Amino acid sequence: MNFLSDKFHEECGVFGIFGHAEASTLTQLGLFALQHRGQEACGIVSSDGEELHQFRSMGLVADVLDKDVLKNLKGTSAIGHTRYSTAGKNTIKEVQPFSVTCQHGKIAVCHNGNLPFAAQKRCELEKAGAIFSSTSDTETILHGIARTPAKDAIEAIAKVLKETEGAFSLLFLTPDSLIAVRDPRGFRPLVLGKLKDAWAVGSETCAFDLIDAEYIREIEAGEMLVIDENGLHSFFPFEEKPRSVCTFEHVYFSRPDSLIFGKSVNQSRHQMGKQLAIEHPSEADLVVPVPDSGVAAAIGYARQSGINYRQAIIRNHYVGRTFIEPSQSIRSFGVRLKLNPIRDLIEGRRVVLVDDSIVRGTTSKKIVEMVRDAGAREVHMRISCPPTISPCYYGVDTPRKADLIAAQMSVAEVCRYIEADSLGYLSMEGMLAAIGFAPDSACVACWNGKYPTQVANGQPTIENG
Repeated sequence: MNFLSDKFHEECGVFGIFGHAEASTLTQLGLFALQHRGQEACGIVSSDGEELHQFRSMGLVADVLDKDVLKNLKGTSAIGHTRYSTAGKNTIKEVQPFSVTCQHGKIAVCHNGNLPFAAQKRCELEKAGAIFSSTSDTETILHGIARTPAKDAIEAIAKVLKETEGAFSLLFLTPDSLIAVRDPRGFRPLVLGKLKDAWAVGSETCAFDLIDAEYIREIEAGEMLVIDENGLHSFFPFEEKPRSVCTFEHVYFSRPDSLIFGKSVNQSRHQMGKQLAIEHPSEADLVVPVPDSGVAAAIGYARQSGINYRQAIIRNHYVGRTFIEPSQSIRSFGVRLKLNPIRDLIEGRRVVLVDDSIVRGTTSKKIVEMVRDAGAREVHMRISCPPTISPCYYGVDTPRKADLIAAQMSVAEVCRYIEADSLGYLSMEGMLAAIGFAPDSACVACWNGKYPTQVANGQPTIENG
């Protein structure tokens, strides 16, 4: 396990546009803005009103969705997907959007979320003769649609999703419509925007900023929004369920310049940092963020505490997921590949390190060691969320519970393990208040182990979309 994998990973981002002459190019730009949600593969399906045109590839958006690709993605509507995969399933077969032709015509789909019972459904479909080309749970949705008697694709989608449990923010594309659907609990974000006469949908509002589209509103939990030549058609075909929005979107996943669940991510992180300073003050000389995810919370901590804020750790932004590691004799290679301290800011000073979370603890341990090696007199670690004790089954690639350090150790034991002088986590109440979430409207399962839905055998059963 290396430094680059010691974080929770959001599985993907989705983007779509309807009614624009440059639909595929705008979708490429939208995916570029959502690259942080998945860096291993991407794809686009476009519609010219009759045919669906598809391109999928491993790699970053800017590297693989070039001019030659985009000129073949013809039409005025398109959907796209950018993906982070789990180990062992990083192949072109898993890359979305998926596209099929069935009794309801041509349909493409891309998915942000996870369907915990997809493996069970997959077995049922295979016994009935279905053939799968990927391990993705998203493909089970397409098989269900293809086999469902209905007057059209829209009715078939609604029927299948009524029977689907889990987290899903989905975009479907047919030759003449774009359909956005969000699960009744609203786990993952999905937003609506407008660019002149065209409509856009995406995982985060930062994608709208890049193409100069206006943010209109969230796609509501349980909403099915059909966009066609006659405009918007909103339906709520699902049974109403309690809201369970993903709190980790505000803690870590989303870009700070986005509005997620109607709230500013940057403001949430500032407030989390301020509350962290109230709950866990420290006598120190510097507040230093672990870049980039700890920056906004560190600014809030410094402002509340009155301690000087310094970006005393520099991040290399050009590190991929693979690299040639030298011998173990080069100490802390993994962390130094991406982070390096500024010695003249740190040496002889008492440092508060602010990060968004501790997962396995291995990276935090190396960062503390690195800061001490740069001459810090004391190192105090502060985390802008509670101890992470449980995996996520709703669209996030997380370690097993046995690999989560806070599930195995007390706060004092974690502090000793990472060799910090002190360790403080933000309380659950403090975190929710900082974001502005009511406790009964947010999913906090990764911090308390209480899941809003059943999960198959207590385990994720199949790779998510």
